Amino acid sequence: MIRTLVLAAALAVATLATAQDSRGGDIEAVISGQMEAFRNDDVATAFGFAAPMIQNMFRTPENFGLMVERGYPMVWRPAEVTFGDLFEEGGILWQRVIVRDAAGAVHVLDYDMRDMGGAWRIGGVRVVAQPDLSA
Repeated sequence: MIRTLVLAAALAVATLATAQDSRGGDIEAVISGQMEAFRNDDVATAFGFAAPMIQNMFRTPENFGLMVERGYPMVWRPAEVTFGDLFEEGGILWQRVIVRDAAGAVHVLDYDMRDMGGAWRIGGVRVVAQPDLSA
C-alpha cells in the first residue's frame, strides 16, 4: 500500500514537472518569437504575440512598435536573451527574462503571460529594479 502511494506521488510530481516544462517552453517560444520579429522590423508579427488587451490599447502594430522601440529598447534590439524562472504571482504567470542590450547593459524583465485558449500571449512587461552594486 505504501509503495503504491509513493509511486502515485512520484508520478504526479513527474507529470506536473513535465506540464510546467512544456508550458515554459511554449512561453519562451512566444517571447523569443516577438523579439525576433522586432529584430526583423516586423511589428505586425510582434503585435500578434501581444494579448488582446495590449492590442486594444495600442490599436495598430505601428503604435505598438513605436512604444516598444522608445520604452523598451533592450527588447527592440536585444544582444543576448536568457530565460529565468517561470513563476506565479497574484494569479498571474510571469516569465523572468534577462536581456543584455547592444551597449552591454543587463536588464531584468518580467513578462506577464496569458493563456488565450491554449495559445500564450504577452500581457505586459515590467522592468525589475536591480540593486546598485557599485561601491
